[in-house]
Amino acid sequence: MGDEALGGVYVHLPFCPYICPYCDFAKWPLRRSDAARYIAALHREIAESPSRPAENIFLGGGTPNAYEATKIVELVERLSERFPAVDEEREITIEINPDAVQPGDIEAYARAGINRLSIGVQSFREEEARALGRRHSNADVERCVRDARASGIRSLSVDLIFALPGQSEADWMESLDAAIALGVDHCSTYGLTIEPGTPFERLYARAPERFADEELEARLYEIAMDRLGAAGFEQYEISNFARSGHRSRHNGNYWTNGSYLGLGVGAASYLAGERSTATRLLTEYMEAIERGEPVPRERERLEGLARLGEAMMLALRTAQGVDASAFNQRYGIDPLVTYASTIAGFIEAGVLERSDEHLRLTRRGRLLANSVCGAFVTLE
Repeated sequence: MGDEALGGVYVHLPFCPYICPYCDFAKWPLRRSDAARYIAALHREIAESPSRPAENIFLGGGTPNAYEATKIVELVERLSERFPAVDEEREITIEINPDAVQPGDIEAYARAGINRLSIGVQSFREEEARALGRRHSNADVERCVRDARASGIRSLSVDLIFALPGQSEADWMESLDAAIALGVDHCSTYGLTIEPGTPFERLYARAPERFADEELEARLYEIAMDRLGAAGFEQYEISNFARSGHRSRHNGNYWTNGSYLGLGVGAASYLAGERSTATRLLTEYMEAIERGEPVPRERERLEGLARLGEAMMLALRTAQGVDASAFNQRYGIDPLVTYASTIAGFIEAGVLERSDEHLRLTRRGRLLANSVCGAFVTLE
């Protein structure tokens, strides 16, 4: 792979103290024996990965802080040795569940070089949080924020979910306002997705009327745009809002089709134009590592219009949108010509706007982003 810098390194830590009913990520209930075996396999995978500089590191899950802070510190040290920083702006993020944070954890993270926390709040209305299977209190979240600020953590993000069963516009405003009042730097907002095989899928099958319809979900999304925008957050991507200087560099790398290495069970990589995803079977992952064999992976190389369509989709998710001249320089085609008829139709429909060489979603387009962006992927 050479010494060319990676845009990011993603490390998957799949264990959770409890399983939330809406989640379909690669995750398992925390068992100490499995967790110890897994972290040993992960260290071996890191050691056997070619050493390259990396712009950013992201510890995701699962619940990464289900591991003791000493384990996280050791993991970050090994990652930093294998994937040295490109510059002083390197972002190292850990996702945390507020109720799993122990005294001294965040201070230890900061000393290890972690400078960004992504806090899994989901809702500041505690009855909604309970319905989502979350066990933290708002006091837990506030304590995380205080500890992070005291420890010098550079950037704090919270995740929030809208369109929850029974959620009203006022309920959603309450959660948003609580996040703003906490003084966090970044907010990711996601409409609830009913994932196959989850308890929420079964609940939806029994009582679909309890869930938000498309009209309500659109109104809730607009409330997020307006509320967070008025509070000084820039919507720099469909689901992500940040104060100045606090965009997620790691996630930004995904949207620009940058390279990234995924380590751990179910982790995805994008290297030299090939996308691959490690097995989602925990035992298969660990046994392969222990035998000294490559981790089983599904591989895909996008070519032609499929590759271009994905690049269009990802770019349109961002506030910058598609820069036609930069796109042409990287991919060898002018998207304004290649996709002229599709673009013209979307501009006429009021979901895309063009300014010189830039193509962006309109506000209405953001409400229909999945359909608009997805249209470029399906073109042949």
